[in-house]
Amino acid sequence: MPETCCCVPGCSNRGGHVFPSDQLRKKAWIHAIRRGESRFQSWEPSSHAVVCRSHFQNSDYLSETVYGTTPLSRRLKKTAIPSIFQWIDPASPADIARASRARTRGVKRKLIEINTTENQSQGTVYFQDDIDVADEIVIESIPTKNDTDEDSSEEQKFYLNVETQTPTFPPMCIDNFEKDDAGIHFYTGLETYVKFYMVLRTLGPAAYCLNYIYHKVTNISVPDQFFLVLIKLRRHRTNFDLSRLFNVSEKTVSNVFYTWILFMSKQWREVDIWPPKSLVNYFCPSDFKLKFPNTRVIVDGTECPIKKPKLPKTQQATFSTYKNKNTVKILVGATPGGLVSYVSPAYGGSTSDRQIVERSSLLNLCDPGDSIMADKGFNVQDMFVHRNIQINMPTFFKKKNRMSCSTVIQDRKISSKRVHIERIIGLAKTFKILVEPMNSSETKLSSHITFVCFMLCNFKTCIVPSYA
Repeated sequence: MPETCCCVPGCSNRGGHVFPSDQLRKKAWIHAIRRGESRFQSWEPSSHAVVCRSHFQNSDYLSETVYGTTPLSRRLKKTAIPSIFQWIDPASPADIARASRARTRGVKRKLIEINTTENQSQGTVYFQDDIDVADEIVIESIPTKNDTDEDSSEEQKFYLNVETQTPTFPPMCIDNFEKDDAGIHFYTGLETYVKFYMVLRTLGPAAYCLNYIYHKVTNISVPDQFFLVLIKLRRHRTNFDLSRLFNVSEKTVSNVFYTWILFMSKQWREVDIWPPKSLVNYFCPSDFKLKFPNTRVIVDGTECPIKKPKLPKTQQATFSTYKNKNTVKILVGATPGGLVSYVSPAYGGSTSDRQIVERSSLLNLCDPGDSIMADKGFNVQDMFVHRNIQINMPTFFKKKNRMSCSTVIQDRKISSKRVHIERIIGLAKTFKILVEPMNSSETKLSSHITFVCFMLCNFKTCIVPSYA
């Protein structure tokens, strides 16, 4: 029988809910479907074994999310356990009432003594670290009779009464934010729920068949994995914090984050983000086109702090005299229209801007006749002059020499347009991972992390107005 078939004896339906990964909860399900009662061998469900929906009550499913919205897919409640089988006779009203009272007593006992792990005589609450797609908390009650909607409503009422005293928070799930764009923007930096899925789709079907660094991840969905990565970038939460938010282990958080960062970086690097000259001119703001018509890219360097390395040589290589701390430095380029078109690899903070430009591919990307707008720290005119590429930058002020009026006006024009790249860098640094010190593991991936953060800026609303 295919593994997608329901594993309940006598049932041939396909699809359903996978078994919980927690051993106690898994045994409760196995006991309920009568697959663990053999004296000769113990049955163990595979990772793809399912119990179909026909074995769950309608009241076992969530009718709305924690935000009051209708869920996109049917998700089991915290109290769900398979209870509808062909071998169970209909329950009498007295049996239903007795089972309901027993379940309520068990729930009360567990809510009061939440730290105990002993099985109560009437009901047991099981908690797990790694939550499956369909399940969060299972309450095992007397498995001999069916539950009615009346019992479910009474139990829900009890939960609502207790929740004011001991609130419980469900794991983070992207579907909970379907109608909460403010929450999406806070956690991911993307403006809407729709844009979140749009960005996920740009990664293609490969996102659903990743080769993870440590182990395969099955207890958190692909959209939620992407959600976790964006939260890590945007809020720079610790792995411990994220493990509690998503109800997974810290190892799983690391596995998901490192795998996805490498995957996102490699996928988006396949896209040629350096636009042709015709597109740059087409989307160039009107005033910019009037004053600097040949500008192909605006470049600037930026630094991201890292934690102090242990090796003295690494400390020296990453120490920035400008920031007076250990940093990584990157070169960022954007078109006059506000599109991030170039992101260099990350270098140690001691690397000069000229050294980064020498190692960059800007010289080969620009065409003869183009101009590059930069800060006066980029003294690299000699590198581009043989290709007829001009560097527009503010004039150096030399001692005892006064700048002419025309020079001052020209410098002001350059500064007013060069501010666009500073605004784009500021937008990228709304991802806190770029402004808070990266740990050693994150520093090793700094080239990928910075590239992903700046690429995410391209999915946001353009901050450069058309008339700038």
